[in-house]
Amino acid sequence: MKFSVLGALAAALLGSTLAAQAEPVFNRIASFPVASNLPSEMAPETETSSEIITSTEDGQMLIYSDSPLGAIGFIDLTDPANPKPHGVVKIDGEPTSVTSVGDKVFAGINTSKSFTEPSGVLVTIDIATQAISATCDLGGQPDSVALSPSGDLLAVAIENERDEDLNDGAMPQMPAGWLSLFKIVDGALDCGSRKDVDLTGLGGIAADDPEPEFVDINSKNEVVVTLQENNHLVVVDGNTGEILNHFSAGEVDLEGVDTRRDGAITLNGSLKGVAREPDAVQWLDDDRFVIANEGDYKGGSRGFSIFSKSGDLLFDSGTDFEHRIVMAGHFPEKRANKKGVEPEGLEVKTFGGNTYIFVLSERGSVVGVYRDTGGMPEFVQLLPTGIAPEGAIAIPGRDILAVSNEADLVADGGARSHVTIYRLGEGTSSYPMIESKVTEGGLPVGFGALSGLAADPEVAGRLYAVNDSFYSMQPTIFEIDATKAPAEITGVIRVTRGGQPAQLLDLEGIATDGKGGFWLASEGNAGKLVPHALYHVNGKGEIKESVAFPEELLVHQRRFGAEGITMVGDTLWVAIQRPWKDDPKDAVKLLAYNTSTKEWGAVHYPLDATEKGWVGLSEITAHGDHVYIVERDNQIGEAAKIKKLYRVPLSQLMPAPLGGELPMVTKEEVRDFIPDLKATGGYVVDKIEGFTIDAAGNGYAVTDNDGVDDSNGETLFFSTGKM
Repeated sequence: MKFSVLGALAAALLGSTLAAQAEPVFNRIASFPVASNLPSEMAPETETSSEIITSTEDGQMLIYSDSPLGAIGFIDLTDPANPKPHGVVKIDGEPTSVTSVGDKVFAGINTSKSFTEPSGVLVTIDIATQAISATCDLGGQPDSVALSPSGDLLAVAIENERDEDLNDGAMPQMPAGWLSLFKIVDGALDCGSRKDVDLTGLGGIAADDPEPEFVDINSKNEVVVTLQENNHLVVVDGNTGEILNHFSAGEVDLEGVDTRRDGAITLNGSLKGVAREPDAVQWLDDDRFVIANEGDYKGGSRGFSIFSKSGDLLFDSGTDFEHRIVMAGHFPEKRANKKGVEPEGLEVKTFGGNTYIFVLSERGSVVGVYRDTGGMPEFVQLLPTGIAPEGAIAIPGRDILAVSNEADLVADGGARSHVTIYRLGEGTSSYPMIESKVTEGGLPVGFGALSGLAADPEVAGRLYAVNDSFYSMQPTIFEIDATKAPAEITGVIRVTRGGQPAQLLDLEGIATDGKGGFWLASEGNAGKLVPHALYHVNGKGEIKESVAFPEELLVHQRRFGAEGITMVGDTLWVAIQRPWKDDPKDAVKLLAYNTSTKEWGAVHYPLDATEKGWVGLSEITAHGDHVYIVERDNQIGEAAKIKKLYRVPLSQLMPAPLGGELPMVTKEEVRDFIPDLKATGGYVVDKIEGFTIDAAGNGYAVTDNDGVDDSNGETLFFSTGKM
């Protein structure tokens, strides 16, 4: 079967977001940092994670598995917009999955000594006392745990996962996995009722080594099991353990995908015969289920599929899901040569008569929301998450969706693991705040790492942005229509040198030249042979002039260079991000380059003090009698303190020659961006990098999403109103 996106579908992609707004939508209302649940005696920088998540029956409490901490975590959801830590239960082993019924939580725990000696238990935790009340032996390493809708059956996928470092992870690797079934009597797990279902001999791939990944149960107590590495699906009678049906998850051909990790988003590739290799599975009703085709062993088709339990393929998303992620700026280009956006987790629930399919992109850090129609699902919206969404639980009685995000980048100073909370209600989607409406050859044009903004001098709401060196083979000027909600990227200008994509650039600033062209500021990095320089390009993006930084400046160079550029008369003013070797530690240069006389000069700008990390500049733009400057620290989440807009009078921009004493300007605070960065319910992101003021005097700001690399990929774009 072959799936491709051509012009008609591309047009549907571009128009569907607005069409979806007539119905109630989900919007993020809170992000809970999992580290806030750490016991007081543990160091705040201890690694934590939220992986699989469930809730109590009344929806007042969220419960998640935390593998690195070896714990089950609890979150008080009494006020969904203000979730509170409710403690953790430490476990002897590695928690892999959780589910709950009544006043109990059931958790699968991996206690394996090695890949060849797998073991595990199923523990029962009392919700009120947070005490472990019972333990059942599993005889193998558990992965997914699922509860029947009636609450009388529990299914456990015993994966007995393979060692991916052994023989390049080739299968088979014994021992084989299986499915375990337990009865629940009066809310208690009956350990003696355990029934193990043999799954060997079923799959067409390594049939003697099934690795069950995920399970779900319908109202008939029928259990669907994904054998991810075996690319197989099994339906089991949960009451008797009889295998009712089994079949291959199949393969798919894809057209219009980025298959190369090359510093450019280019959807001109194709993939042939890709095994779906599903991870999560959820029943849609008693006859149909949906799978997330993450891939593991050799496959991963970048989307999701719907099957009947009789084995009929009813729907495959093809490239639809991935293309929507591209349009929202969340495509993980560094994963292009692997499994792309990697759909991993799923949730299915009915809200107000509408059954929604929530598809979690592990690498794109978004949730795709689709409405089940009984036929082709209808796209509704994309939701931003924390980094690497793993699990989800919907609570229709409270109009709530909660998503657990497993990545904790504390060791690298990055974002922590979060649980994100969304509410369904009337209104419009708050995200995405900017999306691409550009196509090339009928395919969406992606974007990311927006690092500078400039305004058209004549047309209100028309802006220009550049991407930075993350897209080293695709330096681009993006034309933005900021009058739309969300803002729309309506055109792209590729920056070229000699007809080819210009290399050795790290574009961090852009200014219009008043003649249809642009001045671009490139941040240098001597270690990567990227020069500190300014570039003059025409309206087609062709570099017509290169201006290297002078030697008297470069002798003091550091990596953190030009971060913004603006034009005042004939002079270009360039904001240097951090102090160089000849600067005071609490001041940074604003460079001046006179385009007529070719003379350089500078002034000093005073930096705010910080107790953690560093503070530097991210943008400069001229408007009226001032230049406006973005100053920020490099902190994320609750540690972020300085994300501010200042202004300096033009009258103080009197550049002195380089190499001597520079005058120090004074600054006036105009806006604290932190409330803006919290406005959509997320944690405060690190890089607010672009700011400009349009022809009507309205301010606009944008964040850099780092190309979705160790980032949740959010691009926040918003107006600050009249300046």
